[in-house]
Amino acid sequence: MGQKVNPTGFRVGIKIRTGKQKLRTVEEWRSQWYATKKDFGRFLVEDQAIRRFIKRSHKGARIPKIEIDRTRDGLTVRIHTAKPALVIGRKGAKIERLKEELEELIGRHIDNVRIMEVKNPDTEAQLVAESIAEQLEKRASFRRVIKKHLELVSNAGAQGVKIMVSGRLGGAEIAKCEHSSVGKIPLQTLRANVDYGFTEAHTSYGHIGIKVWVYKGDILTEEEEERMK
Repeated sequence: MGQKVNPTGFRVGIKIRTGKQKLRTVEEWRSQWYATKKDFGRFLVEDQAIRRFIKRSHKGARIPKIEIDRTRDGLTVRIHTAKPALVIGRKGAKIERLKEELEELIGRHIDNVRIMEVKNPDTEAQLVAESIAEQLEKRASFRRVIKKHLELVSNAGAQGVKIMVSGRLGGAEIAKCEHSSVGKIPLQTLRANVDYGFTEAHTSYGHIGIKVWVYKGDILTEEEEERMK
C-alpha cells in the first residue's frame, strides 16, 4: 500500500503571496472555530451531524461543500450549491425551516444559513463523483460513465481530471480498481488548486468507491500573471 494524502487536507492553510501585501490561501478550513479539549469532540460531532442532515434533506440540490463558522453564542452555516432555488424555496421559506430543524438537531442557536451559488458545477469534484455514483446505481457501464465525465470536466475548463472507481465493477466476482485521467494532476504541488471528491455508489452487488481529482490551475503571483499575458 502506498502512503496517500487527502489533496484538500494537504493544502489547508497554505498561503501564496500573490502581490506585495496580498496573501491568498490555497484551501480554507471547512470548519472555522476554536474549542477547548472539553468541547472539541462535541463540536466535531455537531459539524458532522449538520453536514449529514443537509446532504440527506437536499439530495437534488447538488451540494459539494458546507462550511461552518462558530462564535461564542452561535454559528453560521454556508451551503455551496449548484441549485440554490431548491434550498432557498419560495420567499426563503425553506431556509427558515432548515434553520429551525438544525437548531433542533444540535440544540444550539444558529445565527445565519447562507446560500453560495456554485458557478461551474462541472468542475466540482464532489458533484462529479456523485453524478458518477448515480449512474452506476442505475447499472450504467462504468467505462462509458468515466469517459463521459472526463470529457464533461475537460470541456468545462479544467486543466486536468482523474477518476478512480473500485469495487465489484459491472458485477464482477472479484473487486478491482479502474482509473483514467485527462490532462495533468500535480498532487505534490502545493500552489496547485486541486479539488477532490469522494463518494460511494450503493449497487445490488456491493458498494463501489469513487474518487475524483480536478485540477483548476495554479495560484500565481502578480509577476507570473503578467508573464502569462
